[in-house]
This record gives sequence, C-alpha cells and structure tokens, in this order.
Amino acid sequence: MKKHDFLRNLVKHIDIKSFDTTDIIDSMRDMSFTARDTARAADILNEMLKDKDCTIFLCIAGSTSAAGCMQIYADMVKHNMVDAIVATGATIVDMDFFEALGFRHYQGSPHIDDGQLRKLYIDRIYDTFIDEEQLQVCDNTVKKIADSLEKRPYSSREFILEMGKYLVDNAKKKDSLVQAAYENNVPIFCPAFSDSSAGFGLVKHQVENPDSHVSIDSVKDFRELTQIKIQSPVSGLFMIGGGVPKNFIQDTVVCAEVLGKEVDMHKYAVQITVADVRDGACSSSTLTEARSWGKVDAGHDQMLYAEATSVLPLIVSYVYHKNHWQSRPKKQWTKIFE
Repeated sequence: MKKHDFLRNLVKHIDIKSFDTTDIIDSMRDMSFTARDTARAADILNEMLKDKDCTIFLCIAGSTSAAGCMQIYADMVKHNMVDAIVATGATIVDMDFFEALGFRHYQGSPHIDDGQLRKLYIDRIYDTFIDEEQLQVCDNTVKKIADSLEKRPYSSREFILEMGKYLVDNAKKKDSLVQAAYENNVPIFCPAFSDSSAGFGLVKHQVENPDSHVSIDSVKDFRELTQIKIQSPVSGLFMIGGGVPKNFIQDTVVCAEVLGKEVDMHKYAVQITVADVRDGACSSSTLTEARSWGKVDAGHDQMLYAEATSVLPLIVSYVYHKNHWQSRPKKQWTKIFE
C-alpha cells in the first residue's frame, strides 16, 4: 500500500453551532450515571458564562483536537466562552497550528502495522493518522518564526502570540484556535511547550544560533498566568484531560498566596477525563482532592468520567445555545502584558 492509501479519509471537525443539544442535556439532567454528570457539567459551564466576574480558563490535554474537536475550541474563543487557555504543546502546535498551515488529520485504525506506517512516514494517534513530512514543515515554520524574533527568553504565551500573528498573513485555514486567540486577545499558555513540534523547531533554531537565540521561560508562564488569577475576582476551570495544564492552572492560587496576595480558590471547575484515581493521580488529582491544597472551592465542581469527544460537543453546544456568552464582558487578558 502507498502513503495516499492511508491518508485518504479526513477527520472532520464537529460544528457545535449547527445543532442544539438543549433538549438532550435537559433530558439527561433527570437520568443517572454519566448522563446526569454530563448535564451537571454543562450547567456549571453555563454558570461560569452567566457570572460576569468570572474568568474562564480552558485547559486542554490529550488529542481531542486531532480527533475532531478542533473547531469547538476555536468557537469557544470566537464566541466569548473562554478568557485564557492552558494546553499541551501538541494541542496547540502539532494539531491546531499544523492544520492552520493547510495540513489535515486522517481517519485511521489502531489495528495496523505500525512498522509499515513508520516506513511511510505516517504518525498514529490511536485511530488517527498524520503525515510526518507535513509535521516537519510545522517544525520548520516554528523555527522560521523564532529566527525572525528578538533573541531573548519568551513565555510560551508570547511565542504563541507570534504564531497567531504569523497566521494572519500566512494561514491556509483561517479559523484556527491559535489565530482566533490572537485576534480576540485570549492568551494561550503551554507550560510544556517544547514537548511538541515547537520543541523540534526551537532546538534547530538554537543549534543554528548558539550564542544568541530564542528560548522559552516556563517560570514566566507561571508568573503571567498567576497575574491573571490575581486580577480575577472569580475564576472557573473547564478542563479536557488533565496533566500539566490542569495542575499549572490550579497552582496559580497557591502561587498567589506565596506572593502574599489573597485570592479565592477557583470557584467553578469541570474536568472531563478517563483517568483513574486509584494510582493517586487521576491525571493530577480529583477536584475534591484539589480542595485540600486550597485550589478548587466546593459547590460548583464536577468530575465527568467520559471520553471527551463523546460529551464535549453536547456540553458546548448546550451553553452556546443558552446564549449567555453574548452578554458577558470580554476580558482580553492579553492586553495586561502589553
């Protein structure tokens, strides 16, 4: 089989604006198990949107963007449902920025000879395929952006802003999350930025510029993210997956206290995850466990144990059609760093 035989069926990103799940969520509210948890998660996100003082942090880990949820996240930014984003580098660079450059993800299968895929330069994310040669174009585009910048340390937010600025004139796909965030002054933080296609491009940039180069300062990320928390009287977390993005945003409460600032715990929190709690992790603690650390308050929190692509479209379509995003003020947190 040839490469094009595998890279044939496109992953199509779901459009939550094209259908209204209000009746489904309303019905699930009177059910049990995951259905009722899903409805409660939707209600909590809706409460965040109704609370005009609330800064909403969207946290993304895992591969939902590659799996068909990419447009959901961009729509949340474009329709004022999120004020800041904390994500993995793969979500922002290998998936979103990658497609903005004109490349795509393809439907595949987990039941495949991965050795054959390697020979064809095809990367696999469970049942999704990516062209490795195209991904290397993404690596080199990151390097090109780094080469054009003043040689100094940057927070990931600063560098991703430059990626968004690059897309304004160079994007092949105009509705990416990176570009939407840039155009709407929604900061994106990737605390493990180099664990992605960006890392390869930045390594190449530094090797070619050993004495003076761009670097990513994760401590600056933490400081900037904590600044937003300090200036937010109320905050809410909508978390897809867990890991570093989840822990990073929760830790801003503790960091603010270390700096001598009195801040409230995150008032609202939803986590969609399939991670287990029995190893003491649940991809960075359950929300009730986080309360013992002073990170997440009680009363408006929901752990939703579900594979995110199955429930995320229901939840976000519901809050989109409830329309509270239309009347909430835009926070535009990027502007405090200008």
